[in-house]
Amino acid sequence: MELTKRNLVVFAAKHYHTPKCIDSEQFFEDLKKFKYVKRLLNRYLDGGDLPDRLILNHLIVIFNVFGIYAGLKILELKMGPEHWPILKPFLIFLKAIDYDGYPEIEMDPLAVEKLREIKGI
Repeated sequence: MELTKRNLVVFAAKHYHTPKCIDSEQFFEDLKKFKYVKRLLNRYLDGGDLPDRLILNHLIVIFNVFGIYAGLKILELKMGPEHWPILKPFLIFLKAIDYDGYPEIEMDPLAVEKLREIKGI
């Protein structure tokens, strides 16, 4: 199934795996994590701080409930080209992609630095 804006909910539901999900309200709350990540990236792009741990938390939830494949596909649909230089280091940090993934995208230096601090490098 090719992911489009029209079939996003069906695609996400097909890949949604969580034993604690009791109702559709929880599913849609988890689906909102993509919007939250985009909002945090936009705040950083607008001159704000980079909330690295909050972004990590949202991405961890996304990959835990939707899986790596679907999580990445939905991120590709939802995020603009301006978000990917910031997002790529987080995806590498979480091992959602290899260092070689998305080779055309240069990584944001501040995002790399913050994640290195977390890693203790």
